[in-house]
Amino acid sequence: MSLIKDRLVEELRYSPYTTVELAKKVGVSPEMITQYRTTDKLPKLETFAALCKALDCSADYILGLTDRP
Repeated sequence: MSLIKDRLVEELRYSPYTTVELAKKVGVSPEMITQYRTTDKLPKLETFAALCKALDCSADYILGLTDRP
């Protein structure tokens, strides 16, 4: 799980969106985005898919199935 968390946090860090903007795009609260960054909490599947789409990143990369973002 740490690889998933590390890669998700990396993509969130380099996102062109503010926490509030990303939360609106994904349909969660800004607090949830912050929790994904700072705690062991991972998004639900639907939210994960929306995050990958909003961040323009590969779910396979986040999940550790590929080494390329």
